[in-house]
Amino acid sequence: MNVQVYTLNAFAKGQQGGNPAGVVLNADSLSAEEMKQVARIVGFSETAFVEKSQHADFKVRYFTPIDEVDLCGHATIAAFYLMMSRKLIRSGTYTLETKAGVLEVAVKEGGSVFLAQALPQFYEEIDRQIIADSLRISPDELLSDLPIQIVSTGLRDILVPVRSLDVLEQIHPDFEQVKDISKKHNVIGYHLFTLDTLTDAIARCRNFAPLYDIPEESATGTSNGALTCYLYKHGKITSAQAGQLIFEQGYTMNSPSEIRARLAVNEASDIIRIEVGGTAANIQIQKIKI
Repeated sequence: MNVQVYTLNAFAKGQQGGNPAGVVLNADSLSAEEMKQVARIVGFSETAFVEKSQHADFKVRYFTPIDEVDLCGHATIAAFYLMMSRKLIRSGTYTLETKAGVLEVAVKEGGSVFLAQALPQFYEEIDRQIIADSLRISPDELLSDLPIQIVSTGLRDILVPVRSLDVLEQIHPDFEQVKDISKKHNVIGYHLFTLDTLTDAIARCRNFAPLYDIPEESATGTSNGALTCYLYKHGKITSAQAGQLIFEQGYTMNSPSEIRARLAVNEASDIIRIEVGGTAANIQIQKIKI
């Protein structure tokens, strides 16, 4: 069987960088094992498979090279950007069935796509020494006024605040330790960030998910959604700032990426909506035989 796979870079900054994703349209006839096989051959961190849905406008399943995951922000951006560019959809708001629930996707005229994620869930804090050891750094190189905490807006990640841009860029993790800690805490991986940026971005980030065969990822939508909520909860951003935030990622991989986030709160200052979005570039087509 031949499967047509589109590849493109989501969250690309201009025509360069971004996070490559595979997208298979009209994937209803494929079994889960066949999807996994396609994703393994494509070899990107995630491949999205678009199907018909009885509960929403579309259903999407997401596969890493080794397993299925509930949600993937950058592959969602890629899928809807692709459908927009191929004139399969118009600008507007669509519902999306995923294993993380039914979510909304807003497609803008200019090609940007925003995914509404699940409302944040804040879980346990993790010992700083354990995380520092797994990153091969000193606990003093982590920010002292923010916790290392598991947060989810669809996928559980360990959010790790790093003191400076220099420290962030020089980290070389012990991936076996990161994998063991991720498994122990039932998370996808680590999302490191520093508020020490050289641009108008709120944070520069790195993401490690070796448990899912992703040593490092150049742009991570779900993790930056969780990070937006975390920064708001811990007083690092205000509701006035939260309407348009920029996160940078992928610079240590020579894949500069720009992820945008929008946070809405009610009169009681509770988070009522979190959206993460961006654009994509470099659409290509390949046929894969399975």
